[in-house]
Amino acid sequence: MPTLDRQDDVFVLDLGDGENRFHPDWLASVSTALDKVEKETGPRALVTTATGKFYSNGLDLDWLFANLDKHPDYVLSVQELFARMLSLPVITVAALQGHTFAAGAMFSLAHDFRIMRADRGYWCLPEANINIPFTPGMSALIQARLAPHTAHQAMLTAHRYGGVDAVAADIVDRAVAEDEVRTAAIELAQSQVSKAGNTLGTIKARMYAPALTTLRDTTLPLS
Repeated sequence: MPTLDRQDDVFVLDLGDGENRFHPDWLASVSTALDKVEKETGPRALVTTATGKFYSNGLDLDWLFANLDKHPDYVLSVQELFARMLSLPVITVAALQGHTFAAGAMFSLAHDFRIMRADRGYWCLPEANINIPFTPGMSALIQARLAPHTAHQAMLTAHRYGGVDAVAADIVDRAVAEDEVRTAAIELAQSQVSKAGNTLGTIKARMYAPALTTLRDTTLPLS
């Protein structure tokens, strides 16, 4: 399960040491961590990362297929996580130390910056291959955070981007050695801690208003 620590002014949220899929309990734990970050005052920033082979493999499909009656509420809770991260009033950095797939990749896009391992691991939106369409909210998030050509390729072809390719496509900001990912993310976050607060939150909310509105629109299709 996710754990939250603090290094000076940087909160570090470790998403876990497995596939870090979005089980409802996992979502609740991340939400509680974000509550703590948001309620703090003074200089601060947030880094998310994980331990092991995966950053996140996205939706917990096993749980979802076993609880199809809860599908609408589940998808809305995932979209609310994306919206909340996208508009969080602190600088956020995703430290992608491992595979980052599907909703896990979308979660990384909701961060302000991304640093990825250069030598191994992929960033991928596999929905076209697994026959799961993007919801309008997910599409809005991806298209708000990626250049049109990159969004087109990533969404339609399910291309797997390694770290160097992800930098070239402007999906991530830097690709570094495995043992440098978390350190580089914390250093970047630390350099931006003074910006935390209502002004930053307002800037984000206005910058991404269309995507946030779509992510939070309960009248749109969720499958």
